[in-house]
Amino acid sequence: MTSDAPREVRDLFDAFPVVTEVELRRLHDRLADRADAQGLLDVAYRMLDTPVGTLLLAATRAGLVRVAYPTEGHDMVLAALAARVSPRILRAPRRLDVAARELEEYFAGRRRGFDLPLDRSLSTGFRRLVLDHLADIAYGDTASYAAVAAAAGNPKAVRAAATACATNPLPVVVPCHRVVRADGSVGGYVGGPAAKQTLLRLEAA
Repeated sequence: MTSDAPREVRDLFDAFPVVTEVELRRLHDRLADRADAQGLLDVAYRMLDTPVGTLLLAATRAGLVRVAYPTEGHDMVLAALAARVSPRILRAPRRLDVAARELEEYFAGRRRGFDLPLDRSLSTGFRRLVLDHLADIAYGDTASYAAVAAAAGNPKAVRAAATACATNPLPVVVPCHRVVRADGSVGGYVGGPAAKQTLLRLEAA
């Protein structure tokens, strides 16, 4: 409220209680919980601070649908989810409490696999086949793009396997970071090479 506003207007605004950011967040969370309980929330999301940056986690009622690195642009990811999954999307952290806890345990070195329901609707065709086989790569191990392509049923589709890993909608949880080049070099990664090396070092420890 500017100081040059009419006194009557300033008095009116002064009559309203000051609402803190904490109170606004609490109100938002209550509204999100109510929308979820009434089946009005199709995609819930939250942010999680990790050693590889702040990850965006998003879930449908079917399960975790998206894990996104800052390099992907969180606003762009949310817009894509609204377009591809549902526009009924809202920050609702409680739906993702279990996913957040398991990721925190993973980064703390106390978890080697995830026990989360996954919504795999963002992956189809050969890319889906590739991602389905990534769970076969054990914690601490790596596999080549060629090996992953062969496991998915098309040994010649090495480049397509690399593309599937690069567009994995559930990085970290679906471990595309364990896929490396045939010469053992790290290769590309949606979160950047430094993030991939961090994950590989964590699992090798």
